[in-house]
Amino acid sequence: MTSHRDVKHVVPDLSNWRGTHPRHSGNYRMRRTALGTLATVLVAALVFLTAAIAPAVIDLGNEYRVVQVVTQPNAKPVDPVDPNAGKPISFLLLGQDTRDGAGNEAIGGGGKADQGYHNADTTMVVQISADRSYINLVSIPRDSLVDIPSCTTPKGTIPAQYNTMFNSIFSSAWNRGDGLSSAASCTLNAVNALTGLDLQQFIVVDFEGLKGMIDAVGGVDVCVPIDTKDKYTDLDLKKGMQHLNGLNATRYARMRHGTGTDGTDIMRTTRQQYLIKQLLNESMSKNLFTQTSQLYQLAKAALHSLDFSNGLGNIATLVGLAISLKNMDPTHLYAQTLPVTPAPSDHNRRVWAPEADAVWAKLRNQQPLTLVKATGGSSSSPSASASDSASSSSSASATPAATPDPVTGLITEADGTLIDPNTGGIVNPKDGSITDPHTMEYIGIADRYLNATVCAVPAQK
Repeated sequence: MTSHRDVKHVVPDLSNWRGTHPRHSGNYRMRRTALGTLATVLVAALVFLTAAIAPAVIDLGNEYRVVQVVTQPNAKPVDPVDPNAGKPISFLLLGQDTRDGAGNEAIGGGGKADQGYHNADTTMVVQISADRSYINLVSIPRDSLVDIPSCTTPKGTIPAQYNTMFNSIFSSAWNRGDGLSSAASCTLNAVNALTGLDLQQFIVVDFEGLKGMIDAVGGVDVCVPIDTKDKYTDLDLKKGMQHLNGLNATRYARMRHGTGTDGTDIMRTTRQQYLIKQLLNESMSKNLFTQTSQLYQLAKAALHSLDFSNGLGNIATLVGLAISLKNMDPTHLYAQTLPVTPAPSDHNRRVWAPEADAVWAKLRNQQPLTLVKATGGSSSSPSASASDSASSSSSASATPAATPDPVTGLITEADGTLIDPNTGGIVNPKDGSITDPHTMEYIGIADRYLNATVCAVPAQK
C-alpha cells in the first residue's frame, strides 16, 4: 500500500497539544454522545467564525461539556484569543449513519434491529488556510475500495486490510475496538496513510444533530432542479428554490434513490457539499452580531450536536477561530469529491483515480482547491495551470483563457460548454452538477450557477 507519510509539513494540534499520531484510539476522548451528520461541522464552526459574542460565549461555558483531556507531553498553555493564529487547521469530518436513539431512528428509518449499526456515511477532509482566506473540503466516497493499515485499539490491534470498502473502516473499528473513539481514530489513521496528510483531529456527527443545527439557523435555502420524490426518506420537493427545515434538509442530504438521482453515493456527496455551502451562506448573510438570541441558540445546538477529539474540545480554540474567520468570502469554500473510477473487480464500487493524488497534493502543500489565480483572474487555462505544478488539480479540462462570470462563477467555452474554474469540471446546465472530464464521475455542484439560473426565484418559505 502506498503511503506518503514522509511529506514534511506542520499541521497544528488545534489546542496546541502535540500528541502522538492517532494510531491508538485511547489517545482521544470524546464529548458526550454522537449527535449530528456531515455538514453540521461547518455550521458549528460558523457559530464562532461568523460572530463571537462575549455574553453568549461566557454563558456557553456551562453548556460545553467535554471529558477531561489527557494531558500530552510538552503541553503549552492555551491562548484565550487565538492559539492557532497564522496556522492552517485541518481535521476529519465523519458523518455517522446510526439508528441509535429515538431521533436518529425516526430520521434514518429502520427499526430496533438497526440499532447498534454504525457506519461512516460521510467522510470529508476539511482544511482551513493559515490566513483564513479559504476552506478546502474533499469528500471521500464511502464505497471506494482501499488498502488500509493496521490500527491499535484498547481491545487489541485490527490487522491491515486490502481492497476493502472505505466506510467499513469506521464500523469495523467500532465493533472491534472501544466504540466511537476507536472508529474515528482508525479512520483518521487510514486517511493519513492513504493521502500523506497529517490530520490529528476529527469531529463525528449524525442525523439528529444535523436536523437540530439547521432548525437552529431557521432552515436553509436549497435549489431543487427537478421535482423530487424519494420513498426511502419520504422527501417530496417541487422544482425551485425551497426553504427546508432541519428534517427535510437532512433527508435531502441522505437521499440516494429519489427523482433526479442516479442511486450512487458519488452524487449524494455533491449534494452534501452544496448543502454545506448553502448553510455557510445562510449563516454569513445574517448579522449575528446584532442577533444575540439566535447566536446563542445556534451555539447551544452546535455544542450539543458534535463529538470532538480532545484537541478540538476547547472553547478558546473555537472562539479564536471565530475571530479569524468571520470575514472570509463564502465563495472561497472550495469543495469537491475525490476523483474515482469504477473498480475493475466490481463496477458497483469505486477506486481512487490517478488524478486523486493531485487533489491531496494541494492539501499537503496547503493550497486552495481552485485553478483560479489568487489575484481573481483565471489562469491561462485550467489544464495549463494543472501542468505547472504537481499539486494542481488533474481533473481540469482544457479551456481558453477566460474570466469566470461574476454571477455564476463559471467559464463559458466557445461551443457553449460550461466549465467550473475551480475544478476544471464540466457543468450540466440543467442541474448544475459538475463532472470530471477524465472520469466522467460527479465531483461537485456549481452552487452559484444553480442558484442564479436554475432557481433564479425567491425561496418558497
